[in-house]
Parts: sequence; structure tokens; C-alpha cells
Amino acid sequence: MKQILLYGLISLFLTSCSEESANTMFVTGKVKGLKKGILYLQHVPDSTLVTIDSLTVDGDGSFAFKTELESPEIFYLYLNKKDNNDINDRITFFGEPGNITINTSWNTFDSNVKIEGSATQKKLEEYLKTMTRFNKRSIELMQSASNSEVPMDSLQLDSIQKLTNRNIQRGYVYALNFALNNKDSYIAPYIALTEVSDANIKYLDSINNSLIPKVANSKYGKALKNFLELKKMSK
Repeated sequence: MKQILLYGLISLFLTSCSEESANTMFVTGKVKGLKKGILYLQHVPDSTLVTIDSLTVDGDGSFAFKTELESPEIFYLYLNKKDNNDINDRITFFGEPGNITINTSWNTFDSNVKIEGSATQKKLEEYLKTMTRFNKRSIELMQSASNSEVPMDSLQLDSIQKLTNRNIQRGYVYALNFALNNKDSYIAPYIALTEVSDANIKYLDSINNSLIPKVANSKYGKALKNFLELKKMSK
């Protein structure tokens, strides 16, 4: 009887460890050129940025973090270089269970980073790559108006404004379609909440209703559902 009880406890312990490890995220990598500094792993559990863990780098710039996840979400790798400059010191990435590798350089910390191991991160990068083109086009249009050697008349300025508005609208439509076309990815509710939350409620409803169960039950899936419920109540 004692042996049966012992085997039962061992089995329960192994099952518990297995369940825990299934939700563990390991973040490892290297900041090339970094000799000294402090790295912070951060996220926003509710509305405030919280530091989960920190690591003092003193050597070759290698780092390793480990944390448990409720579901995939956005994390930040913040580097305090002690240079009194907070610009370009934070890497945003979509964390999920498993091994995630982040490699970058000290002097181009957030602009020349390679992130591997997260399928949702790849979706985020795909989305941002296209949105960057829309943003770049809007900047080009604004610059064409301000950098003109000959002052533009009202008709020319109006034409540029219409092109800018059309470009912004195209970017907005792209964001909605990207969320709708990725209903099986955690990126869908994240985009709905952070990029197009002011869209017509019928479009947000379409995104919410299209989500597969595991995405709907994730952090951002639940947040989107709550957001829509509050939005409908306020009408």
C-alpha cells in the first residue's frame, strides 16, 4: 500500500512539473559589444510596466531569463546602458512558451535585433514590415509638402492631404484584414486592441467571433472580449 501511495505521489509530482514546464518561457541570447550593463525582462500584466527579472551583464553580453506564462503576450527586453540616454534601449517581442533567442548589438540594440523561437513574433514582424511601408509613405507625402521650394497652393495641399488620408485608410484596412486572416494566432486580438480599437464595433466583433478557442481564451483574447462588452454597454 505504501509503495502504491509513493508511486502515486511521484506520478503527481512529475505531472505537476510537466504542466509547469509546458508554460515556461526561456529567453536567451547575446548583446554583442556589451561589456557592462543591466538587462531587464518586463511586461505589462494590467496597465503598468512591471520588471519580472533582471541580470547584470559583466563580460561577453550573454543573458538568460526564465518565466512562467499564462498565455503568449508582449514582453520587453530593456537595457540600462548607464549612458543617460533612454532612446533605443528597449526590444519589444511576443513571448510564448518554449525557447526564444534574442541576439542584437549594444549600439543598435532595438534596431538590428534577431528574434527566433516565437511563431507569434514572426507574425508581428510580418505585420510591422507592411505597416512600416504605409508609415513611410505618409512621411514622404508630408515631406513633399513641407520641402517644396515653391509654396504649394491650396489645391496642391488638399491633394496631398487626400493622398495621405487614403494611405492611412489603407493601412487601417490592412490591420483589420490581418487580424481577421490570422484568427488562429495570438496576434489577432493584440492588433485589434492596440492598432484598431477605435474601428467600427462590427469589425471588432468579427475579429473576436473568428478567434479559435485557445486564442479567445488567451490574455489578449479575453481582453478583447471585455473591451467589446464595455463598448456595447456604453452605447
